[in-house]
Amino acid sequence: MTDQPDQRGQIRQAGKWEGALLALICGSLILLFSLGIRHGFGLFLKPLTVDQGWGREVFSFAIALQNLVWGATQPFVGMLADRYSAPRIVAAGALLYTLGLWMMSSVTSEPMFILGAGILIGVGLSGTTFPVIFGTVSRLVQPEYRSLAMGITMAFASFGQFIMLPVTLNFISWLNWQGALVALSTLALLMFPLAFGLKEPKADAASAQNEKKHVPELSPLEAIKEALSMRDFWLLSFGFFACGFQVVFIAIHMPAYLADEGLDITVATTVLALIGLFNIAGTYYAGLLGGRRRKPMLLTWLYLLRGLTIAAFVLLPVSTFSAYLFGMVMGLFWLSTVPLTNGTVATVWGVKNMSMLGGVVFFWHQLGSFFGGWLGGWLYDQSGSYDSAWAIAIGLSLLSAILNWPIKETPANERNLPKEQQVSA
Repeated sequence: MTDQPDQRGQIRQAGKWEGALLALICGSLILLFSLGIRHGFGLFLKPLTVDQGWGREVFSFAIALQNLVWGATQPFVGMLADRYSAPRIVAAGALLYTLGLWMMSSVTSEPMFILGAGILIGVGLSGTTFPVIFGTVSRLVQPEYRSLAMGITMAFASFGQFIMLPVTLNFISWLNWQGALVALSTLALLMFPLAFGLKEPKADAASAQNEKKHVPELSPLEAIKEALSMRDFWLLSFGFFACGFQVVFIAIHMPAYLADEGLDITVATTVLALIGLFNIAGTYYAGLLGGRRRKPMLLTWLYLLRGLTIAAFVLLPVSTFSAYLFGMVMGLFWLSTVPLTNGTVATVWGVKNMSMLGGVVFFWHQLGSFFGGWLGGWLYDQSGSYDSAWAIAIGLSLLSAILNWPIKETPANERNLPKEQQVSA
């Protein structure tokens, strides 16, 4: 059977439409639940800490540790998914995620809360989020449409962030925070059956040969050694640090920040929901543009616009209108970096070990997430203000813009060839 993209150009072969479509749908729904539930954790900060008599740093540290564990385990989980079976890895991650939420609901001590919220959910997220999902989807679509496929999948994740905010707030209102976490653990369990829709058909000889023309097959050890020896891999990784810092700081501390400014909790919920809603368009068009323009250049502009958006928000008087406007504009840039960053990994280092290599880059994102979550709470407890954390977020945007600009998209195995023989510059 010959390669024959469908009208939308998203699937590698007409004969593989069903397998790719099923993986795209199931992967999108998994991200909807996984990232959507996580996006609402900030709503639990005040009720949980007040009820338990804790400072904000305890909650902040647990969520920060969650992101650090997520990032630290992601390369290894990605390697297992690349080598063995993505469905089994995602299914295991779904069970750990569910258990972690249940432990948060029945917390009796700080160590128990940190174990559930920080460690179990952290490992669960590494098996149910985009490095593993993107690795599966990327192996099912043509190279020129991978960025778009990632953008579509992330658009569903963004919708999850939009819809799960009001769902979580209503759960808290109806069931209190403990009951809300039990309800969310039930929703998280839905990821388990969805995991088995991620099965990949075996690649045909023609498709495999076409892929080898771009990037040769390497073992996981060879792939990671090659990537770590390249400047562009480090620039991409360091640049992703800013994204992690900003999204987790805002997601966790925005409700408390706006409450301190005298705004109702429903305003913060709406802001976070608007971020998720507008990021549907942001991630889709980032993925679409990533197939037509140089992805590192697009990342540079995204980080610059993020920095300007944050600066305008904190420098202008805070009001309901300014908070809503911030949510809409920030949403356009929220997770738009993800398909572009992972698309760059696929272009330069191929898709055979993509879940692992994407996981290494993602570790730096999660390192930033750790500091965004924990440092925001620590700085607040020390100074009574979030001003320093906002300043750091702005500075990191500028730094990431600088780091991403010089990255080249030339496949790794072509970098020593004459320019006229390279697929991309």
